[in-house]
Amino acid sequence: MTGAFPRHAAALETLQKRGRFRQLMPRAGHDFASNDYLGLAAGDLLKGAAIEAVARGVPVGAGGSRLLRGNDAEHCRLEDEAAAFFGTEAALFMGGGFNANQAIFSTLPQQGDLVLYDALIHASTHDGMRLGRAEARKFAHNDVKDAAAQISDWRASGGVGQIWIAIEAVYSMEGTLAPIAALAALAETQSAVLVVDEAHATGVFGDQGRGLAHGIAHRPWVLSLHTCGKALGVCGGLICGAQVLIETLINRARGFIFATAPSPLNAALVRVALEDLSNNPARRQRAWEGIEHAHAEAARLCGLVGFESQILPVVLGDDALCMLVAETLQGQSFDIRGIRPPTVPRGTARLRISLTGTLTKAVITEMFQGLAVELEAVK
Repeated sequence: MTGAFPRHAAALETLQKRGRFRQLMPRAGHDFASNDYLGLAAGDLLKGAAIEAVARGVPVGAGGSRLLRGNDAEHCRLEDEAAAFFGTEAALFMGGGFNANQAIFSTLPQQGDLVLYDALIHASTHDGMRLGRAEARKFAHNDVKDAAAQISDWRASGGVGQIWIAIEAVYSMEGTLAPIAALAALAETQSAVLVVDEAHATGVFGDQGRGLAHGIAHRPWVLSLHTCGKALGVCGGLICGAQVLIETLINRARGFIFATAPSPLNAALVRVALEDLSNNPARRQRAWEGIEHAHAEAARLCGLVGFESQILPVVLGDDALCMLVAETLQGQSFDIRGIRPPTVPRGTARLRISLTGTLTKAVITEMFQGLAVELEAVK
């Protein structure tokens, strides 16, 4: 096989030499790597809900696209309940957050429009913009002044279309929080649409886990994406916003029209996860107790400060060094993964420590004790 594809083999060899070769790893050790922030993914709640849903006849597969008999009552119930929960006119359930972002930015911004995106926006947004017809410009990460300057420059150069401001509520590799209030004010003054990817905020931030933008989600110029495969413990993505935008996606988004519908069983389980957010505040409280404990232990044991969320990046810089430290910690039963370019900017390879709902405070402390030894060794 290698001889048949020499360019591919050479590219993989280059990745290996640069410490960027990726391979699939089995799950092992304490979970400091996933996005299961509330511990729902393998918990009893969703296991029991799956058994109950199958018993009452919910199909495992949809059998077709939503527009060709794949539309199940569970999809519709979920969308109605999600719109009510997140406070929007409508919602659309898609197979995943990546597909949903791709659909948003390839479909909604039109020719002559501007997509203004944060410099650290997710790859799915980039892919959507490449497929779309609008002009795209970036602004410095979380820099509202730069965003305003980019808009002024675009207007001065003749731009007259709709502006779409694309941000993440919590940035997946930095753990930083978007300045939602300031960006919302900018969007309102510029008659722009604020598109908020709540993937890493849903379930963790906001009233009942509704996300950082929950206070403005009802506004017609706000569109939000809530991923179901992170804190909600299942899979899929919910696009929430104005009815006209949701109907446009149903009618024009290729990733929706031509894709087999998400599993109705998954839709049923997402409904249960949303209900749990509403009725079980203790789950989020436990998660936040772990997050706050981790922030304190990171500072006490490692001198690491400034964290804002459940995502704690430890930037080591060098790709090979990052992977070596990650491997050492994995050998101590702490499943921590190294993140390298192009996922993060060159020279910023890092350990991405994720505080999941399966961790105890004792395990968190033990991990930071081990990390402190490794950080001291690589100074």
